[in-house]
Amino acid sequence: MSDKARKLFEALDLDHNGTLTRIEVITALRTKGPSLAASGDLPFWGLGDDDASSALFDAADQNGDEELTLEEFAAVVDRRFGWS
Repeated sequence: MSDKARKLFEALDLDHNGTLTRIEVITALRTKGPSLAASGDLPFWGLGDDDASSALFDAADQNGDEELTLEEFAAVVDRRFGWS
């Protein structure tokens, strides 16, 4: 797991409970995405609309429980963003 994935997860975890919901991912990428990209914590091409954010969530939700753990999230973003 990369440090970048951990840092991005923490930025998206709006309620700081250690998991991400679909709404958190969509909301956080919409509100924080541009500044995360500007600071190098998210590739600019990783910014997308609500559908793209939802698709990222679906790709990462390996057990289908509608919550992402850090491990589930990192497995997808490290591969997708080339961080691993």
